[in-house]
Amino acid sequence: MLISGGLGFVLLLAAAATSERLDYYYKYHPMEEISRWMSQMQTDHPDVVTLVDYGQTYEKRTISLMKIGLKTDAKKKAVWMDCGIHAREWIAPAFCQYFVKEILQTYKTDPKMELMMKNMDFYVTPVLNIDGYIYSWKDATTRLWRKNRSPGPSAGCYGVDLNRNFDANWATVGVSSNCSSEIYCGTRPISEPEAQAVTYFLGSRAEDFLCFLTIHSYGQLLLVPYGNPNFTAPNYDELMEVGRGAAAAILKVHGRNYTVGTSPDVLYANSGSSRDWARQQGIPLTYTFELRDNGTFGFKLPEDQIQPTCEEAYSGALHIISYAHDKAFNGAAAATATVWSVLLALGTAKATLL
Repeated sequence: MLISGGLGFVLLLAAAATSERLDYYYKYHPMEEISRWMSQMQTDHPDVVTLVDYGQTYEKRTISLMKIGLKTDAKKKAVWMDCGIHAREWIAPAFCQYFVKEILQTYKTDPKMELMMKNMDFYVTPVLNIDGYIYSWKDATTRLWRKNRSPGPSAGCYGVDLNRNFDANWATVGVSSNCSSEIYCGTRPISEPEAQAVTYFLGSRAEDFLCFLTIHSYGQLLLVPYGNPNFTAPNYDELMEVGRGAAAAILKVHGRNYTVGTSPDVLYANSGSSRDWARQQGIPLTYTFELRDNGTFGFKLPEDQIQPTCEEAYSGALHIISYAHDKAFNGAAAATATVWSVLLALGTAKATLL
């Protein structure tokens, strides 16, 4: 059927806009586009999305997160997710955007997601290392920049590896004191404003958080605490069991294998990671996701792999989040039912005696 005149032009524009919208999540985006997208999500979903500014980078850029959840008078638990702590890992911010899109699309039709958004708030930081991320977009020579952009103690030396800067067995293993190194840990724990922002925001309410997910690339790994081989998480067995369940969920989507374990067991020893710090704060389920691939493209994962990478990682993340939710809320419900059963039994016994 042919459509002529102004109506046809309008329909073509609408189709182009729709196509662009669908394609948005399968492309890499510079920081200014991600910031506009965050604001647009708040505008489009004012009932469930709130932007929260919680820190500044070294170059005085505002660090913001998206607080996503249904409003309720009840005390809520929380889930943390951050992406882009390492500048060159562009697939990580792409995943955070995809994750937000998915939960905002599904909670209106999926009773389980609706329940989780009633019981929990999702705190999502699409890009934590904003200065480094912007620098990695500058040109081909800076594309693989990893650290933030604070000046080091030596002239011409820039950047601290933010995932070695947290106060968790800081500087004990897997770091460098050379400020030119990619794994330079800084002059002291939480010396960097980006690490401070997470520490102060999350640390003041750690008891509210059920899980902490920090998204990286690459290697197809799910890392559990701790990076220092001399320490073992008190719930190591649970972390491994839930992690293996997430890896199985990932495998079902596109057949990609993810390895689960501590960093010393499956990658290399390290210290000062945000994952380890979060576990030390008492957050029970803390994981590092190392997304695709296994080294063929490395940090330069092609855009045609964004969609499958995000689809499988979403399935894995949802497994962990669902487990955390069900343990907290189904367990609480079961405990309440037990209390009422005991009270009822006591009341019956008393009535019998009388």
